[in-house]
Amino acid sequence: MIDTHAHLDACADRPSALIRRARAAGVDRIVTVGTGIESCRAALELAQLHEEVFAALGIDPHQAGDPEGGRVKELRELLEHDRAVAVGETGLDYFRELAPRDRQRRVFEAQLELAAELGKPVVIHTRDADADTADVLAGFDGTVVMHCFSSPGLLKTVVDRGYFVSFAGNVTYPKAGDLRAAAAQVPAERILAETDSPYLAPQSRRGRPNEPANVALTIAELAKARGDDVDELAVRIDANATVAFSLP
Repeated sequence: MIDTHAHLDACADRPSALIRRARAAGVDRIVTVGTGIESCRAALELAQLHEEVFAALGIDPHQAGDPEGGRVKELRELLEHDRAVAVGETGLDYFRELAPRDRQRRVFEAQLELAAELGKPVVIHTRDADADTADVLAGFDGTVVMHCFSSPGLLKTVVDRGYFVSFAGNVTYPKAGDLRAAAAQVPAERILAETDSPYLAPQSRRGRPNEPANVALTIAELAKARGDDVDELAVRIDANATVAFSLP
């Protein structure tokens, strides 16, 4: 199995312990995600230290209004490293709205331009911003991964455009029937799973920090929602992630 989105630098436990437990659970690869320049440096360092780890590097929308939002150019050198497999997470968040919407959009567009130039996929964070997210992405021709998918209203758009759709632990929550219904409609060759560690622990682990080993619980819930065999879905997700992020 593969955890396509974790924040190892934000976890309280040591990365080596998290990776060891992930291995024991059958998770052999992890994409750790940067959310700002220093977070990206930490993610890339972890990817260099651990063969199981790869890095996605970006500036998230929450920081778009801060000085961090002006550091997109600094991503270029980091993204040229062979352990950097994607740009992001980047996107729009109108729920928390910690940065002005126009600044979020500019930082988002700048990272899409960088991804297009470097030929790397983008990892998208979107919340309560369906129309604007779809509008900005319409001009991007590369590979798109919709991280922690929680926008059923965007489902037809992302499926029609051939985006990869990644589900996190919140798909296991009792009130997440709309997400499970969405998961059932994603084409088999486009579905992914993640933990978003240390956030969004699956229902049976709620109240505790999430970690990559728990992606198995999310995959089990996705298999149930889709009527798939869990082992076959795990293999499919692994293959999809390998394609989406061009992993070895």
